[in-house]
Amino acid sequence: MRKFNIRKVLDGLTAVSAVASASSAAQQQQAGNRETEIQETLQSEHFQLCKTVRHGFPYQPSALAFDPVQKILAIGTQTGALRLFGRPGVECYCQHDSGAAVIQLQFLINEGALVSALADDTLHLWNLRQKRPAILHSLKFNRERITFCHLPFQSKWLYVGTERGNIHIVNVESFTLSGYVIMWNKAIELSSKSHPGPVVHISDNPMDEGKLLIGFESGTVVLWDLKSKKADYRYTHDEAIHSVAWHHEGKQFICSHSDGTLTIWNVKSPTKPFQTITPHGKQLKDGKKPEPCKPILKVEYKTTRAGEPFIILSGGLSYDTVGRRPCLTVMHGKSTAVLEMDYSIVDFLTLCETPYPNDFQEPYAVVVLLEKDLVLIDLAQNGYPIFENPYPLTIHESPVTCCEYFADCPVDLIPALYSVGARQKRQGYSKKEWPISGGNWGLITQITLQVLYKLKTAKVFEKSRSKDDRPNTDIVDEDPYAIQIISWCPESRMLCIAGVSAHVIIYRFSKQEVTTEVIPMLEVRLLYEINDIETPDGEQVPPVPTPGTGSNPQSIVPQSHPSTSSSSSDGLRDNVPCLKVKNSPLKQSPGYQIELVIQLVWVSGEPPQQITSLAVNSAYGLVVFGNCNGIAMVDYLQKTVLLNLGTIELYGSNDPYRREPRSPRKARQPSGGMLTVASCMCGLSNLYSESVKKLRTSYISKSSHGIQIFFFLNLNLIFYRSRSSSVTSIDKESREAISALHFCETFTRKADTSPSPCLWVGTTLGTVLVIALNLPPGGEQRLLQPVIVSPSGTILRLKGAILRMAFLDTTGSLVPPAHEPWREHNVPEDKDEKEKAKKRRPVSVSPSSSQEISENQYAVICSEKQAKVISLPSQNCIYKQNITETSFVLRGDIVSLSNSICLACFCANGHIMTFSLPSLRPLLDVYYLPLTNMRIARTFCFTNNGQALYLVSPTEIQRLTYSQETCENLQEMLGELFTPVETPEAPNRGFFKGLFGGGAQSLDREELFGESASGKASRSLAQHIPGPGGIEGVKGAASGVVGELARARLALDERGQKLGELEEKTAAMLYSADSFSKHAHEMMLKYKDKKWYQF
Repeated sequence: MRKFNIRKVLDGLTAVSAVASASSAAQQQQAGNRETEIQETLQSEHFQLCKTVRHGFPYQPSALAFDPVQKILAIGTQTGALRLFGRPGVECYCQHDSGAAVIQLQFLINEGALVSALADDTLHLWNLRQKRPAILHSLKFNRERITFCHLPFQSKWLYVGTERGNIHIVNVESFTLSGYVIMWNKAIELSSKSHPGPVVHISDNPMDEGKLLIGFESGTVVLWDLKSKKADYRYTHDEAIHSVAWHHEGKQFICSHSDGTLTIWNVKSPTKPFQTITPHGKQLKDGKKPEPCKPILKVEYKTTRAGEPFIILSGGLSYDTVGRRPCLTVMHGKSTAVLEMDYSIVDFLTLCETPYPNDFQEPYAVVVLLEKDLVLIDLAQNGYPIFENPYPLTIHESPVTCCEYFADCPVDLIPALYSVGARQKRQGYSKKEWPISGGNWGLITQITLQVLYKLKTAKVFEKSRSKDDRPNTDIVDEDPYAIQIISWCPESRMLCIAGVSAHVIIYRFSKQEVTTEVIPMLEVRLLYEINDIETPDGEQVPPVPTPGTGSNPQSIVPQSHPSTSSSSSDGLRDNVPCLKVKNSPLKQSPGYQIELVIQLVWVSGEPPQQITSLAVNSAYGLVVFGNCNGIAMVDYLQKTVLLNLGTIELYGSNDPYRREPRSPRKARQPSGGMLTVASCMCGLSNLYSESVKKLRTSYISKSSHGIQIFFFLNLNLIFYRSRSSSVTSIDKESREAISALHFCETFTRKADTSPSPCLWVGTTLGTVLVIALNLPPGGEQRLLQPVIVSPSGTILRLKGAILRMAFLDTTGSLVPPAHEPWREHNVPEDKDEKEKAKKRRPVSVSPSSSQEISENQYAVICSEKQAKVISLPSQNCIYKQNITETSFVLRGDIVSLSNSICLACFCANGHIMTFSLPSLRPLLDVYYLPLTNMRIARTFCFTNNGQALYLVSPTEIQRLTYSQETCENLQEMLGELFTPVETPEAPNRGFFKGLFGGGAQSLDREELFGESASGKASRSLAQHIPGPGGIEGVKGAASGVVGELARARLALDERGQKLGELEEKTAAMLYSADSFSKHAHEMMLKYKDKKWYQF
């Protein structure tokens, strides 16, 4: 056996390394000199990070309020968020710093202010007169818990009920407590031995502001006289109270109870209810009480001038209606309508024509806040139809899995998607306009989101009719149709999706309806195994021949694998896809229509691995996808498989890990009950895992720079059974997954003199491989001649999994992938069109340098750890940037900004960074948010013009900008919530009511609750906290009837302040004049006797 001198070997390696590094340095220096020709215009001052707007349904809603004059809706959530909605396109998001749940909201009607009560016993006053609302005051209760608040119309005194049963009064102008307190033991009967429970309701009599109705949870209701400070009447009932509502005349009120009953009381008859109603109780014979029902959580009592009053309630269904959906009940006269809801009812409000509680209410709509939806019901039309919701609140129809964000789309794309999406709308909506119509638009095109079109990809597969017949994927436990990855070409409108059941569907856009008799389908057997990695002292293994060079022609022969058998010879499941494609004719509506379905099949009892990367190219007619086993390329025009290789075979003899196929293949038994969480996102195998659920939708927002389109998919955390015991034990090098794919027209080898079509493949081990594509001529020849695919032998290396690849021309401009313009395929072509199609050969040319595309190019490659810019065709690395050492990049995108391009990255440690191109200079590094869950990792994406977005909650999208220009102009883009509107006139009392003292009785609350009358409140009871809104916000809130005094006070203060400032300025000017006079006199004395030549 030949002996090696290890020292000589090392010396030789050192020498070779030194020569290589020297030549590499020289090449990089030369390339660097050439690089200086590219003028980079982006600087750090072009970047600034800020949130812009939040879209979607408020996550975990908990409170609801409406301003009937401004017509603004407010929703509070369990996480302390506040969402305000005006007319479509006017939305606002605010957040309480504490993050405590919002338990109640109260508008200061038509005054541009809102009071929020939180579960941490704080009250906050929001100023809505600025585009970004701010808190003016806060009040923190220390000894009592807030349970209910009531702010009468045009009053500055807020009643606050507590868990102890007491009522405190807050001045909303100064946000200080009054000394006037209603104690629970004074309100209830003195003879009562038990505590009445927390306050669940407070309201003043519509006809007498001096009478306050207080509802306690135990069933006691008290009518309290504010002036005499004692209870006028006490109404007791056996069942607990949930809500109370007045008749507008102030003579009756209605209570809802925990046994599903409603009790109507006459104010002056406290001994027993005037009427007891069980809306959903079965009436028993012999006059017995109806069976108890579920609690009625809320009731509203609204009157009309021309007919019977409306009684509207939530809950109250009988207990035997198991499985019945939540309902809203509308009782009008003798008719009772039960409106079923899709989700639990959180709260509802009846929208009325007047803000005055002592007038006929004239209800016209009911806004129902559900757990996951917002519904508006038209009360004026028969059948109570719902209004069509104009807000984009349905992105969470099923959990969202990933987002793709496209800016600068072709101008004809949005109208095309809108026209086909308009046909999908439901019928039977109310014909009236959306009643929440307050506020004014800003630059609406920048910050709105509109649903355009929805696509359901599950239609192509057979649905399981029984539990036993459900598709057994062994990949997910729940939804086998869920989508993981999208690849979309906006120019050609080709769409490709990869699903969790290892399926790929290619869609083509058409405006014509078609019926597909047989759905085109391909099955691919993609499983590749390797022997253990050879150790250095092991036996030398002969290199694997490079596919495509003639030694392994089988790997590139177009072929498909029909599922001819469902099990292999040893009884294991084999050659069977996870899902079954429909074999009946499929009617396809205008929009996206199926071009081809590709499925990976089971191999010897093992299910296919989930797809980790996907790319489609309309100019080449190709789609490519990969997973941890290998890569497959399909010609979707000819419906053939062009490439089906294990990842190791792509290396050929250049495999740095010396892996080889396992041969012969050893039969393996299916694994036991072990569960494995698998990452569906490449490069995140060391982080978390999530799975997928269903939904296929697209959304848009317009921009001044162009049009932007959103695609959303859905996801749930799912565990799936381990493929085999080897998956968890095998070394990571042996499970190298395909993590990035990019079609382009560039230099495939160092010796190339001109660019040609190729595919760049990135793997989870940081390798970039190049596959050359030899395409036949266009037209009919494209459908007859095969596409020849061959690995080029080019291999590049980076640290970490490859995430993104892009190409620049000699001027540093982005070279977009080749694409074909969209044309209608379901209409026969003219002869002229056919001739054009034959001649047409789409070429990717950058907009700035079409003259010499073959001169030079630069590849930009971003991995989890670093980015490199590589000169082509020399393949020299001219720039390198280590993005992160301690974390890893979750998302990297090459984007355009201010007529230049940059690399934008989002890291798992929460940092957002941008780098110039091609020099990779750091331009921005801001800590934005930590990676708290996999949802953010899967949905975060950048796009052009400084835009980015991610899913901030399961139902909401947060948009942000990293452009300094957009941040500066954000104020102009946002809509205005508050608009000056005249308050409607108060109802006319009438001659006789005025003469005999009927009508509404007013109350001087200042006289009762002011400091002079009631004294100061205990300091330990609540703590006042000034808000960041400042004096500007106070000015905004101090308006209308309530704010006149405060405004006058402010004006006097300001006048005094200005007079004081004026006096100071006058004194300063006098002092300055006196000083100047002294200096002038001194100068005059100094130079008085000197001649001109002595100066």
